[in-house]
Amino acid sequence: MSRTSRTLIEYACYHIITRGNQQQKVFKNDTDYTRYLTTIRKAKKRYKIALYAYCLMPNHVHLLVEPESVASLSGFMHWLNRGYTAYFNAKYQKVGHLWQGRFKSKPIVKGQYLINCAEYIEANPVRANITTDISEYPWSSYKERCLSASKDILDEILIKDTDIKERGHV
Repeated sequence: MSRTSRTLIEYACYHIITRGNQQQKVFKNDTDYTRYLTTIRKAKKRYKIALYAYCLMPNHVHLLVEPESVASLSGFMHWLNRGYTAYFNAKYQKVGHLWQGRFKSKPIVKGQYLINCAEYIEANPVRANITTDISEYPWSSYKERCLSASKDILDEILIKDTDIKERGHV
């Protein structure tokens, strides 16, 4: 049985979720989280991807991205996860799959829903009872996006008033 094709829309943003195989932890310490973020930086440049929000959880990842072209989305995720898997397997003397199947991608239209999606992604550690204060979780984009932390990895979300008004949100 063949798998279903992804829904890819030009000029859309995407909520990406990729999970550890068999719900295993994909980040075991701070060095692992840092390495994944470093790999994201490289992949963003290579595939011309804008990153609007992220949250790295112990056994899965959420990203809110906008590819320059839909063709670059799969290449970005393949390069990102393959590169991190090579690092993880070498470091922990493992072999085989680190990630559970294909990454999930949900198209997000720009406007208020994009902001809501970023907030949902960054609130994951609170919903998972990892922390009670979202600003204390070091592996999400919350501080950089909302608390004027130094701009390091995120791209600025540019939403025109028409993006919101045309969809009846104002």
